[in-house]
Amino acid sequence: MELILEKGYDAVTVTDIIARADVGRSTFYAHFTDKQDVLFSNLGELAFLHRLPAAREAEELFAFSRPMFEHVREQERLVRALLGRRSGGLVQARGEELLAAAVRNELVAAGARPSPGLDLLVVCVVGAFMGLMRAWVDGETSASPAELDAAFRAAVIPGVRVALRPDEAPRPPHGRPGFTVVGG
Repeated sequence: MELILEKGYDAVTVTDIIARADVGRSTFYAHFTDKQDVLFSNLGELAFLHRLPAAREAEELFAFSRPMFEHVREQERLVRALLGRRSGGLVQARGEELLAAAVRNELVAAGARPSPGLDLLVVCVVGAFMGLMRAWVDGETSASPAELDAAFRAAVIPGVRVALRPDEAPRPPHGRPGFTVVGG
């Protein structure tokens, strides 16, 4: 974490890690294959990515949002090192994968059917959440976890509700086919 904060992930070398940890090269390679292996082996500190609370009903979609923003605030230094501009993007990509799986599971539990439309909806929800997270991590906003959660919910919940109830959706312009997440 210290090395990522100082140099950025891409600039950190195995030699840097070995020197900072004060271990020999053979000891390092007995436990890890490369610097990415070190990074991912320590993601246990971001366990909230693995245990996102699920909604109990459709009205509580994305219950993970505020607790995740609160955890990020509590672990500010670690999260900035792992998700900030200097992180190299590996943790962001893994976090997005985990978040996408959780979002997809919630939407299916709320009645959505697996489809290309659901895949697009998941991309939109994850993009909105991660956009807010990156803005905070990179210092572009000083919003509180409650404010971040409110912005996320205001941006995504209305569209998700429409996607889950396509019969209530407005008709698309020019007679083009619409976007359906729940089939009939």
